[in-house]
Amino acid sequence: MNDPYETTETHLSRLLGRALNSFDLPDALVERLDRALAHASSLCSAHHSAGLHRETYRHTYLLDDGGTLTLWELVHNTGRDGARLHELYGDESEVRLAAARLCRPGSPEAPRLSSADPEAPASGEEPPMDDVAAELLSELESERTAEIDAHLALLRGLRALPPTPRSRMYSPDNSADHARRVLRRAENADRPGEDTATLLRTAFAHHITQVFGRQYEIEGKDAGFTLYEHAFLLIDGSETSLWEVEHTATPDGRHMCEVYLTERAAREAMELRARVR
Repeated sequence: MNDPYETTETHLSRLLGRALNSFDLPDALVERLDRALAHASSLCSAHHSAGLHRETYRHTYLLDDGGTLTLWELVHNTGRDGARLHELYGDESEVRLAAARLCRPGSPEAPRLSSADPEAPASGEEPPMDDVAAELLSELESERTAEIDAHLALLRGLRALPPTPRSRMYSPDNSADHARRVLRRAENADRPGEDTATLLRTAFAHHITQVFGRQYEIEGKDAGFTLYEHAFLLIDGSETSLWEVEHTATPDGRHMCEVYLTERAAREAMELRARVR
């Protein structure tokens, strides 16, 4: 689950990009995640049967203010042709309920997951083998939790200096023309206007980052969404960005480009396109 060479920024982008319900996460939570400096992930529980494979992971993040934040990821094989799907939740109780809904009616797994004491078997019943596996996973998780807490404590201790802003490798490559082309291909009515175009004529370097990318199924049709940040370094030394949404959530499935001045506006536009087609 963990790639030792993966940055926290890349890890978050991958996590949010593959989650079916990333747009349902509270804005305040996503904004806090933007301040994450380090992360650790662990397997919390697993259920493997003939019809259902399901795992729950905990992703813990160290923030730049010394606090921590946890995301709960549910992974299951209920997609088309058994494809693995991913869901994210900000609260452990929410991921437990989501896991319980995956179970077939009458399964002993559903009440066990949704009960206040998930480890307790029903009265008079022997614990099923899945409970034994859950207990072993719980022991392993306790050990892993101690490792995560120690790791986060160490990182907090290293925070004697203020956080260093994330640096960009700007490329001086006809950046003003690049900005003009980005604005020209935008089809949304609320795209940046002439003031922004005038400002970006002073750009002499730029950097492009893919922030988000995923596939949806909307009304039985596939639709892809990708979000890019085009960051520009201006002649006066200041920085500004354009946020470009590329998607195929159009009536005929054609490719469409939209451009916004803020990341929040771009994400809200993607959410609207994902819900209404």
